[in-house]
Amino acid sequence: MESASSNLVPVHRLDSGAGQAAAMRLIRRFSDEVASCEAAVREILARVRQEGDSAVLEYCRRFDAPDMTAAELKVGAGEFAEAERQVDAGLRASIEAAASRIRRFHERELPDSWMLGQEEGMVTGRLVRPVDAAGLYVPGGREGSTPLVSSVLMTAVPAGIAGVGRLVMVTPPNRQGRVHPALLVAARILGISEVYKLGSAWAVAALAFGTESIQAVDVIAGPGNQFVAEAKRQVMGRVRIDMLAGPSEVLIVADDSANPVFIAADMLAQAEHDPQALPMAIVATPEQAGAVQAELARQLPELGREEIARTALLTRGHIFIEPDTKAAIHLANQLASEHLELHLSDPWRWLPRIRHAGAVFLGHYSPEACGDYVAGPNHVLPTMGTAKTASALGVETFLKHISLIDYSRDALARDAAHIRNLAGLERLDAHAASVGRRL
Repeated sequence: MESASSNLVPVHRLDSGAGQAAAMRLIRRFSDEVASCEAAVREILARVRQEGDSAVLEYCRRFDAPDMTAAELKVGAGEFAEAERQVDAGLRASIEAAASRIRRFHERELPDSWMLGQEEGMVTGRLVRPVDAAGLYVPGGREGSTPLVSSVLMTAVPAGIAGVGRLVMVTPPNRQGRVHPALLVAARILGISEVYKLGSAWAVAALAFGTESIQAVDVIAGPGNQFVAEAKRQVMGRVRIDMLAGPSEVLIVADDSANPVFIAADMLAQAEHDPQALPMAIVATPEQAGAVQAELARQLPELGREEIARTALLTRGHIFIEPDTKAAIHLANQLASEHLELHLSDPWRWLPRIRHAGAVFLGHYSPEACGDYVAGPNHVLPTMGTAKTASALGVETFLKHISLIDYSRDALARDAAHIRNLAGLERLDAHAASVGRRL
């Protein structure tokens, strides 16, 4: 069944040709096409690498704060103190509560170093060590208009648990060259003292290459717009990045117990992120699809970001009709969405069948917004179907593993023939000789 043109989201039956075609387009939604901003980002990276602070300052003045000076790029102690006075106690308490939940969750992720005694005289193992420095990108919207405090929490908390010694936060300033006080309070709560008023590709370039005033980092993590994502792609390898993420997305799988009000609310919560956001739902009946459409139309005008959400719904939204929950879960695995909500009467029954998703939200009272802020798991998640192979940002993002090998003379003698045989096959005589000369 195709929806009427007046509806906000097209509706497809999955047993129809059109429904199957629409589902297949979504399954294949990963985009490896060259980004439209690739050339512009390449130029920005080259200029920052060659010119350092002067290029960073020029871009900052052109796009964010026209009167920014080199001395003002780094947030000073006075600005931190002023931010503390501006943020009320209620908001600070919410930030601290969220940080506590996120910390408690991510502490379970911390892996241990280990040693393995293979045979007498031989020890192998793995050392787990943090990187020295991590760059945390915190979006702020155009001129810092939408400060994402949650992104400070979701990047800084696991980096701190990993033991990273130096945390560097970058975020775009407003026209007056200021950073939203809530971001600075969150940074202070999490022990970040090095904050720069930088956004977009030039912020990524400064973190990756370093400038006269900004020392380079080892890992860059955090969400951003198309320019940020493309810049991370281009510096990947020189530094580690958390992931290459596309627009945010949600898939809601609903049976006849689901509330259309909740389904619509959660689709809108995703749609208001970005015009390219991907709100999706699989419902049980045509009547349920119609009820969701009606709720979308009713709730949309109440949003401050109505036009953004409307664009996302009209251009990217999808509602599928599938009465069989097993078939709906099968499609959910194929779609491998960033956020998967199970609006089912018994969601835990179906959880063992879930193989691919960035995060799973179970039941009628677990909206994705819980995961964005206070539940504890990280909200930096794989998109575009990459949840089939990728995981959420976590403590491991900021760790590296070092192999350990210790042989005694007797143990080396015991393995010498095997080493020589394999080295001989590969025609690497010096490898064999490095063993023979010891024996």
